[in-house]
Amino acid sequence: MNSEKGKNIKEAKESKPNHSGHNGHDQHAGHSPKMFRDKFWLSLFMTLPVVYWSAHIQHLFNYRALEFPGTDWIPPVLGTIIFFYGGWVFIKGAWQELKAKLPGMMTLISLAITVAFIFSWVVDLGFIQAESLWWELATLVTIMLLGHWIEMRSIVQAQGALQELAKLLPHKATRVTGQGEEEVLVSELQEGDIVLVRPGENIPADGILKKGKSDVNEAMITGESTPVKKEPGDEVIAGTNNGEGSLRVEVTGTGDKTKLSGIMRLVAEAQSSKSRAQNLADRAAQFLTGAALLAAILTLIGWQFAGMPVDFTIVRVVAVLVIACPHALGLAVPLVVAISTTLGALGGLLVRDRLGLEEARNLDTVIFDKTGTLTLGEFRVVAMKTVDDISEEEALRLAAGIEAESEHPIARGILKTAEEKALELPLVEKFRAIKGKGVAATIEETEYYVGGPALLETEKAVIPSRLRDESNKAAEHGQAAVYLLRNGNVIAVFIVADAVRKESKEAIASLHERGVEVAMLTGDSRAVAEAVAEELGIDTFFAEVLPEDKASKVRELQAEGKKVAMVGDGVNDAPALATADIGIAIGAGTDVAVEAGHIVLVRSDPRDISRIVTLSKATYSKMVQNLWWAAGYNIVAIPLAAGVLAGWGVLLTPAVGAVLMSASTVIVAINAQLLRRTEL
Repeated sequence: MNSEKGKNIKEAKESKPNHSGHNGHDQHAGHSPKMFRDKFWLSLFMTLPVVYWSAHIQHLFNYRALEFPGTDWIPPVLGTIIFFYGGWVFIKGAWQELKAKLPGMMTLISLAITVAFIFSWVVDLGFIQAESLWWELATLVTIMLLGHWIEMRSIVQAQGALQELAKLLPHKATRVTGQGEEEVLVSELQEGDIVLVRPGENIPADGILKKGKSDVNEAMITGESTPVKKEPGDEVIAGTNNGEGSLRVEVTGTGDKTKLSGIMRLVAEAQSSKSRAQNLADRAAQFLTGAALLAAILTLIGWQFAGMPVDFTIVRVVAVLVIACPHALGLAVPLVVAISTTLGALGGLLVRDRLGLEEARNLDTVIFDKTGTLTLGEFRVVAMKTVDDISEEEALRLAAGIEAESEHPIARGILKTAEEKALELPLVEKFRAIKGKGVAATIEETEYYVGGPALLETEKAVIPSRLRDESNKAAEHGQAAVYLLRNGNVIAVFIVADAVRKESKEAIASLHERGVEVAMLTGDSRAVAEAVAEELGIDTFFAEVLPEDKASKVRELQAEGKKVAMVGDGVNDAPALATADIGIAIGAGTDVAVEAGHIVLVRSDPRDISRIVTLSKATYSKMVQNLWWAAGYNIVAIPLAAGVLAGWGVLLTPAVGAVLMSASTVIVAINAQLLRRTEL
């Protein structure tokens, strides 16, 4: 990879959004799903014998474990290994939280396992008469590792948008000098250099076309669906794809000065500036940490003032801290996330960033990119009109048969329309191209021509009045009119345009039913945008919008207090996708759009946006329910553990507290599974 691309990727990595930390503090810094996975499986392997040889578990399930010399040391030895091997990651995370003065889940987990570890050794060494907590310690660490493994898989996504953008630039370029042609790295190009761009190659740098003509595909940068004809003096953009002509381009911008790099910076800024929605579990853990510490301190002070033995007081304090351990809390949200993302995937909704899914329940504005999102991003015949003596189907069959020999995008659109209607193409003879005007061929000994207005001029053909209205309407909407001539007479007109998806109208109607405002952004002309907006019933549209303006339009709506979803499929949509509260990428679009989006629509069906809202609301509801199940029992359990009913003979031991925690974990797991009943 050349140095400029490497630099951009480095910048992208440095500016990755912070999804899991607190306002800049990242509790998962340096962590990975693989690390948590490996620690989980090894800790689980060691936890099983700890649980099996636990005296409390034997008593609870009424069995007697195998005995041989040294079995008494299995729980403390393996428990100690689990504490340092599996639990150390939480202790390090807690240290980071405390340094940031924002104690949360890591602090609560670390407090629980550290108290259990020290207390268990104190008991085993005979300093206090009580039951050790090795099995509670081992299961807590293992379950927390499982929870964080699930969490990391759902929130740590490869930030590949900038890398995908960089791939649009070729690795090497052909520079033209006085001595001939030479192949150089793109990073070596300088302003004023002349580069040769062969047919089908991506343009290596921004520049001015000096020699040659070609149609250049700029859709990935500008959003314009039609290839742009380039002639000497025209500007060309790095990363765009050259058509069939050979071009010589004078370099005007390289590296960070290209428009492509500008888009890359916008994506990086949007990703890094996105505020982190505070995770519900983190807030609950932060509150529970404070509540547990306060309850433990009050318990210590209260029983000491009451004159109780130190042993009794320490057991009470440990019971309070252990029962506050977030077995269920650590799984409450990750389990729901794992199930909701699976449910979404089965329904064609790939969740890349769970924060986007959580926000979707509140969205009130959806902005659609036009090309490739509401439309197919490909030409089709969207309307046609014929003279009396020929049917529309027959005219389309003849035109498609002639255009089958042509590689022009509009010709391919006519052919594709005929194929979708399952029309049988006629046998074509004497095909010939009329440069810049159209094509001609003979079918069943009759000569036919297909082409645009320039062909009519050449053939001095007059458009019949019944076809002229259709042609004028197409011009008003910025659409292309293609004519079929027979023996010099116009017998049909085909209106060719970027075809609207058949699902788009239903998708917008569904959003309107939910009270959601719909807007459209496009790099196409105002006439084209207006035609699509009118056809689909879109509330607002913005035409001829540059990539940086798309992101600013999103920010404008957000400044009005709106929750904005952006739906797009191209490179030019990536900044807006990353800026929006919810970025929704059409799965059939570019890799860049997919990487920048929070949610990907696999089926490229805009109707799925309403289903995202349904999934979001169901997911959020289960999260809240699970958090209450996970933490709510502490309202009763912590006072009991502290001994508020000791005068009536009710005392909650650490071991019983651990059983309650396990029960809440089971409830949380079952409740999360009920999410699968949601109908999308």
